[in-house]
Amino acid sequence: MSGADNVLGSVRNAKKLQGCSLHRGRWSAPRSCATWPRMSKAQALGSEGSVDANSGEPLVRLGARSVVGGVLMGLANLVPGISGGTMLLASGVYPRFIRAIAEVSTLRFRRLSLWVLGLVVASAVVSILAFAGAVKGLVVEHRWAMYSLFIGLTLGGVPVVWKMAKPADARLWTGAALGFLVMAVIAVAQAAGGEAAADRSGPLMMFLAGLAGASAMILPGISGGYLLLVLGVYVPILAAIDAFKEALKAGDIGAMMGPGLAVVLPVGVGVVVGVSLVSNLLRALLSRFEKMTLGALLGFLVGAVVGLWPFRRGVAPELGATFKGQVVTPELLAELEPHKYPTEYFSPEPLHLAGAAALIAVGFVATALVAKLGADSNAR
Repeated sequence: MSGADNVLGSVRNAKKLQGCSLHRGRWSAPRSCATWPRMSKAQALGSEGSVDANSGEPLVRLGARSVVGGVLMGLANLVPGISGGTMLLASGVYPRFIRAIAEVSTLRFRRLSLWVLGLVVASAVVSILAFAGAVKGLVVEHRWAMYSLFIGLTLGGVPVVWKMAKPADARLWTGAALGFLVMAVIAVAQAAGGEAAADRSGPLMMFLAGLAGASAMILPGISGGYLLLVLGVYVPILAAIDAFKEALKAGDIGAMMGPGLAVVLPVGVGVVVGVSLVSNLLRALLSRFEKMTLGALLGFLVGAVVGLWPFRRGVAPELGATFKGQVVTPELLAELEPHKYPTEYFSPEPLHLAGAAALIAVGFVATALVAKLGADSNAR
């Protein structure tokens, strides 16, 4: 049970002993209850008042951090290597977000939960629609620079998770080792051909992609872009979102139906189902196996860097080679867009190394600053 639930439950039980009850945020009480000891508005109203009873934080500030976390989560789910859950954790709304999902999925509709959930989801959707095309272009044209920035952003979340997990013990290190191993296996799978894998389509595949994306939104350190790359649907989904956005801006309903029904809708349904399942599973794991679960999250976060080696570039496939199940012909090569090229590693020059180090530092500091915004909430 959450801290907010504990506070509200304790107050309710105590009041019931004196014949008092709480109804829609207001106390209905006989005259004898007037002698009850004073309590703050946060304590009396719990999660239904103007502050979060778990932290005493005003709803306006919590809402602002929810918007920031939602925007960052949306951006994070657009790029391989960045975890949407990490961004929520760093912005200080992750525990409240998980609690809100668990409550809504069990048909407990509290105003505070709906407030946080609505702001995070709406901000993430706007962020994804606004930046899908731009992020895709940056990753393709400036891959080594963007991946260096991604490494810094990802590593910046390590102190946040470590603060939650310490003091360390055998359970923590065991979970961390398992989490790191999982991410290393995913990185190897991607290096073995995740980006060059055949494009996959169909509502079922897109629904599964949505489930994978949901895991990334909930679990810090798990990158939705990574999982979509391994599934072979990363580029098709980004392209469909960009096409849907352009059709929406043009007011062309017919053009929206194609990507909307084929990609956006099944992915969205998968995300909704996955978020509900994963959030409740995570709550249960944190309740019963807290140390090992936090260790696994820490391992996910550190292991996510394994597959983010920045010094790689897209290279056009050679004529006559087999690419995504097809023999490359001049016609096929002419139609192939640069973002679909397979990648290869290259030896960096000193300028690349210096630039990568600087961008890693920038990414780390950026995540640390976001984490500072939510430090008070996380500490409580």
